[in-house]
Order: sequence, then C-alpha cells, then structure tokens
Amino acid sequence: MGLCGLFAYTSCTSKKEKKEEASKYTATSPLKIDTSFTKEYVSQIRSVRNIEIRAQEKGYLQNIYVDEGQFVKAGQLLFKIMPKMYEAELLKAESEAKAAEIELQNTKTLVDKDVVSKNEQAMAQAKLEQAKAEVALAKLHLSFTEIRAPFDGTIDRIPLKLGSLIDEGELLTSLSDNSQMFVYFNVSEPEYLDYETNKKGRGNTKVSLLLANNQVLAYKGDVETVESEFDSETGNIAFRARFQNPDRLLRNGETGKVLMTVPLSKALVIPQKATYEIQDKLYAFVIDKNNVVKSRNITIGGEIPDLYVVESGLSESDKILLEGVQKAKDDEKIHYEYQAPNEVISHLRLRTE
Repeated sequence: MGLCGLFAYTSCTSKKEKKEEASKYTATSPLKIDTSFTKEYVSQIRSVRNIEIRAQEKGYLQNIYVDEGQFVKAGQLLFKIMPKMYEAELLKAESEAKAAEIELQNTKTLVDKDVVSKNEQAMAQAKLEQAKAEVALAKLHLSFTEIRAPFDGTIDRIPLKLGSLIDEGELLTSLSDNSQMFVYFNVSEPEYLDYETNKKGRGNTKVSLLLANNQVLAYKGDVETVESEFDSETGNIAFRARFQNPDRLLRNGETGKVLMTVPLSKALVIPQKATYEIQDKLYAFVIDKNNVVKSRNITIGGEIPDLYVVESGLSESDKILLEGVQKAKDDEKIHYEYQAPNEVISHLRLRTE
C-alpha cells in the first residue's frame, strides 16, 4: 500500500509540474525606435528602347538576315524587300535627269546665239532640278527595300517568312535595347508624399530588384523620375527606376518586385512571434492590470526581419504576450515573466539607425 501511495503521489506531482510548466508565459511591450524596413512593389520591366520594325515599301520579302533573339548592331542589315521595281524606277529617273541635262546644254547654246530667250534656259534648268529630285526620291525608295537596325539591340519574333507579300507599314519584328532597363512600380499617395517631403531622411535613391525566381539582381537601380499624374482608379502614382543590364539578363516585358528601403522615425515595433493570424487579420494578446489576456486586432505598416511595425491597435504602454501565444485563450488569467522590450529585440535581427 505504501508503494502504491508513493506512485500515486509521484504521478500527481508530475501532472502538477507539467501543468505549471504549461502555464508559464513571457510578456513584453511594444518599443519605439528609429529604423528602416524594405518594402516590396510589384513592377513592370521595360527596355530603355523598344521599337517596332515595319516595312516602308510594298513588295515581296526577299531575304531575312537575322534570327529571333539575335543581338544585332546599329546599321546591320535585317531584311530585304525585292528591289526590282524600285531599281527600275531609279533607272528611269536617272535617264530622265540625263535627258534634262542635255536639254539644258542645248538651250544654253541657243541662248548664247540669241535664238531663244533666257526664260527658256530657266525652264530647262528647272526641269533638270525636278529630274534630279525624282532621282533622289527613287534612291530613297530603293533604300527602303533594305531594313537596317537603328541601334544595338535584340530581335524579337519574326512573324513573316521568305516570299511573303508585304504591305507598306507591315510589322516585320521588334527591336529591344536591353543595355539598361526601365522598371516601373506604383506607389500610394501617402508613400509618395513621404518620399517627396522627406528627401533628407529617406537616404539615397538606390533600389533593388527581386526577380521572379526570388533572386535579387546583382545591380542596384536609381529612382530617377515620378510620373506627373495619379491613377484615379487606384490612387497610385508610377515611379521609374533605371537598372544597368550588362549581362542582358533582363528582357522587355518581365516582371519583378522593386525593393525600396523606407526609413522610419519613432516606429512602434513588436516581435513577429507575439502575433497570430485569423482569416488574414493579425492579432496580439494584451495583458490587462488583472493579468487577464485579451486578443486585439492590430494593423501592420511594415515588416522588418523578426519584427512588425505597428500602425494601429497597440501603444507603448501595453503589455503583450511574447511566449505562449498559441496556447493562450481570451479572458484567461495567467502568470507571466516580463522581459524588457530592449532586451527582447536585442536578440532579434534588426537594422537600427
């Protein structure tokens, strides 16, 4: 019986210790600090120059000298439209110019002999000038049968094949200069106002680019311009950053996320582990003066590694549950150990200024 009693006593003691251990909680408070956080903005990536290459004359596509995705140099021949008709036009114009020149020489001779008036010579001269203009125009039309790259760039898709009949203005391909890229991202009105009115506090204009594979581009970009108008539907305004692209990794039409460092003065921060989420809303347990926990919905204004920047819902004087958030229940009276917020945050990853 004594042995059974000992087992019973040991079992009860063990359960009591486990219960006491399970009821241990740690609390802290929000802390105001000067810091910064990185904010992500969905972005569209565009080439600094992206143009459509179109036919300037009608005819059959005689030659294609490049392939899709090929890098070409400025002035390089891309396409040739069958030039026979335009060559014939040039020959005709040159022959008419030669005839006009002969006519002018004959008229000059007759003027010198007072056979015809000087007006006749002026008319012949004008006729020659008109013929020369026709030659220049024919040469221009003939030059349009050779389509060359206006700048260094990468060839896009070529929709037409050899022998296709091409109309004037028909799309042959597109050409992208990807040596540098424009990255556009939308910023809300409050963020825009903070950016423009806090030029000293915001630091430099450097931003990073997070690519679709979650890798950060090796080169940083510069925010160089802000559009002139807000979008009336979204309330946002577009920023543009320029990124160097020497490896030609970025292409026109890609997407990514601009990472901008936003400075914060007297930001109220709490550890992320002091919160829990229900239906896309974030909550924290606040401990009242009677040591009773109450859940409170909070709004987050930014995110730092291991920390949330609290926009609303908490104050510096609140005590919040730090450890034991997952097992606490609303209106539960608890015993806790308080840790100073400075001490808590010193063990977390944080960039302070």
